[in-house]
Amino acid sequence: MSYTNGLDKPTDYFNTILWTGASDTAGRSFTGVGFRPDLVWSKIRDDTYNHNWFDSVRTAGSDKELNSNTTGAEGSGDTDGYGFISSFDTDGFTSAPGTASGGRNLEYNQNGNTFVAWNWKAGTSVSGTTTGSGTGKAYTGSVSTDAGFSIIKYIGNGTAGHQIPHHLNSVPKMIILKNITGGSENWFVYHASLGNTKDIHLNTTGASATADSWNNTTPTSTVWTMSDQSAINSTDGNDHIAYCFSEKKGYSKFGKYTSINSHDSTFVYLGFKPSMIIFKNTSYSGGSDWNILDRTRYTFNGSSEAVLEPNTSDAENYSAFGEVDFLSNGFKIRNNNGVSSGGYDHIYMAFAENPFVTSTGVPATAR
Repeated sequence: MSYTNGLDKPTDYFNTILWTGASDTAGRSFTGVGFRPDLVWSKIRDDTYNHNWFDSVRTAGSDKELNSNTTGAEGSGDTDGYGFISSFDTDGFTSAPGTASGGRNLEYNQNGNTFVAWNWKAGTSVSGTTTGSGTGKAYTGSVSTDAGFSIIKYIGNGTAGHQIPHHLNSVPKMIILKNITGGSENWFVYHASLGNTKDIHLNTTGASATADSWNNTTPTSTVWTMSDQSAINSTDGNDHIAYCFSEKKGYSKFGKYTSINSHDSTFVYLGFKPSMIIFKNTSYSGGSDWNILDRTRYTFNGSSEAVLEPNTSDAENYSAFGEVDFLSNGFKIRNNNGVSSGGYDHIYMAFAENPFVTSTGVPATAR
């Protein structure tokens, strides 16, 4: 249910599920998502396998896997043959064994290992022709304007000023973009807090850098604009996929904070109780990992106990990342490591477990 441009029940559009593997060779159906997902991002938690991305626009299948910790094209990650998502279902998804000897399903059902999948719903199909400079190209996609989320698959035209419709009907605050058919290309990230003259890469530790990726143009409520970089707007007719997010009251927030190097550090107001937060230090020149925290894997505050890194295949990190309290209306950094070290700038993307106050007037609790 939506209210005043917000959402009463975030789990209708974003949800996290956990499971334990039961058979290295068997396929398996996963339920409990609460909807048919359009984006599934999964990771084995206690072993060093890839972060796997599947979406309904590219459809499921062994040749549709993308890995945020690599630069590989679509399908290159399944050369290990260790399983893939074969279908998106009404309450989750189904995995199938890969092509490895004996038909292995290690990335989804390795016996005794633990797993996580973050799931987003879009749901309404869109299609058309791109606009702006150069030759218009076909695009397809799926969108939820209620949740401020769309998946757009488009063909590049190699011309600066190429504009891609995102169908959000609101200005996107974050876009995650990948060339899926052309060689080895980085994952490009637009974040509103960095502005239209900088980008950052999801698959690397690098700080944000001045670049013309977005043609020095801020996205509008209808399109985003690109330069002629082949990585995001290939002149060779390559396919690209973009995951676009706008803010929705009580559901999602994309922002920036500056750490203060203290055990009583920064509080960030979100307007909701967070379920998942992704952090990135954008100003440390030595580089730093992206970090994912969520309350499904670690249900109490001090979530440093369960860090996963989108840019690495590492298992959950139990090192001194930095404790973070998930509060009823935001999050609070509790020590001077990781997300609070050195006075650096950090961007974040956050999704809600519950709005701070719903349309019924019921407030969220802190824990």
